[in-house]
Amino acid sequence: MQQKLSADMSTTAVHTKGKSAQAPRSVPALTVVSHPQAQRIGERLLLEVLASVGRTAALSRNAPDFSRPGGVLALPLSDPFLSRTPVLFEPAANGGLRLLVPEDGTQVSVAGESVAGGREFTREELAAGVPLVLAERVVLLLHMASPSSEGGVKDLGLVGQAEGIQQLREDILRVADLRVPVLIRGETGTGKELVARAIHDQGPRRSGPFISVNLGALSKELVAAELFGAQRGAYTGANRDREGFFRAAHGGTLFLDEVGEAPAEVQAALLRVLETGEVTPVGGHAAVPVDVRLVAATDSDLESRIEERMFKAPLLHRLAGFELRVPPLRERREDIGLLFLHFARQELETTGETWRLASTDPRAQPWLPSSVAVRLVRYAWPGNVRQLRNVTRQLIIGSRGLPGLRVDSRLEQQLDGESLPVPGRVLCSPAQGPVESADAKSSRRKPSEVGENELLEALRACSWDLKATADFLGIPRPSVYVLIDKSPLIRTARDLSPEEITRCFQECEGDLDKMVQRLEVSRRALQRRVRELGLADA
Repeated sequence: MQQKLSADMSTTAVHTKGKSAQAPRSVPALTVVSHPQAQRIGERLLLEVLASVGRTAALSRNAPDFSRPGGVLALPLSDPFLSRTPVLFEPAANGGLRLLVPEDGTQVSVAGESVAGGREFTREELAAGVPLVLAERVVLLLHMASPSSEGGVKDLGLVGQAEGIQQLREDILRVADLRVPVLIRGETGTGKELVARAIHDQGPRRSGPFISVNLGALSKELVAAELFGAQRGAYTGANRDREGFFRAAHGGTLFLDEVGEAPAEVQAALLRVLETGEVTPVGGHAAVPVDVRLVAATDSDLESRIEERMFKAPLLHRLAGFELRVPPLRERREDIGLLFLHFARQELETTGETWRLASTDPRAQPWLPSSVAVRLVRYAWPGNVRQLRNVTRQLIIGSRGLPGLRVDSRLEQQLDGESLPVPGRVLCSPAQGPVESADAKSSRRKPSEVGENELLEALRACSWDLKATADFLGIPRPSVYVLIDKSPLIRTARDLSPEEITRCFQECEGDLDKMVQRLEVSRRALQRRVRELGLADA
């Protein structure tokens, strides 16, 4: 590990929201979310012509061509149920866009409402993403995209092509071969560990170990021993020397997730390690040198925790040698179709049904129905990519042996429960008047307003991530713990016997997410129990 970081590097932060050397020019784009040929999901069309005032873009069955960013093959939508008469897109006031649908053209619907004549979308609505359903068969997301983000950088194990993900890949390559510590910021479930692994795999330490540690899942009494090691007899139950994660990661990368949850004494020890490159085992007196690349991650507002005296400012400055931000799923809706396809393929491989994605018949019914695709795109995803993966798994398993995807009523209610407002202002239909946008869910509620069934549904919707559940319900996280303790419907990880956890671990082959879905307990608490039982480094 680097002996000491220079002061200027220790405070470096890049690509802060709203600040960049030159903001890339964005233009309207259409991305395929669902198509009778599933392999076409993720293809894109940039409507660059709309950047010129007075210009119009046309879309029909036969033109223009869609392609993957950076790809060579380009094809029109080619669905025989779409009309040859094009629908039109033209610029509107203040950077908005106007959709015009001729009477003899393809039926187009927005959020379940058929467009008669036309519809106008503001730039803010375009930035959020507007799902368009063509002939109840093809779903396109109308959104803003930067032409400069078209391909060029390898995926680094990160699925998606949104501008935020492209920027993230570029930042990973900028820092991967350096020795500076990296701090990854992002909401729960966004894939911060994937980013950390990409940094490791792209750097000179790729042949060394990659050790991942969730600080929030470690016992506060043993966290120092877990990180720095311990000598035999250092504490009750220490009947042998413990190596510790830092020494286990020697020559490689140590990833500390949820670093904001580190106890105060561990924060001080981490700061010493960053400054000296040495660790002192619990119960020991001699410092041990370690050569470790440190990558940390958090979903907490560390600056606020510093103001509350819960996190040390010098540690933040040391950890943030270089900062990366992982965008939440709601900011990259054009990637939802691609991510769903990616997770669906993984699940279908386990069930032996990958053939369900292989149809090339343009007349076939879309395997991903338009109603499901629209729900996926419009949902708020408080649990981000992790929650999308779990929803995909639920859909695939619930549809085994069926020709298409089946969505049960409970999942429909979940996906409809927190979705984007119906976008756009109706044109050419004055009798109907404008469509009013629905108000967003209130940001804060009284915990007493949350019923037991609502709490249970929220936990399931958020894959038993308690922070995401609190955000979903609009209540503080500590209140979720209180409500769980009061509810007779909900177990905690402490209620599970070692035998039940061990059996589930074996049946789920160590997949913690599958265990959470089966046992229906807090992910973090279950992870802690798995560690305590010595089943795996979950």
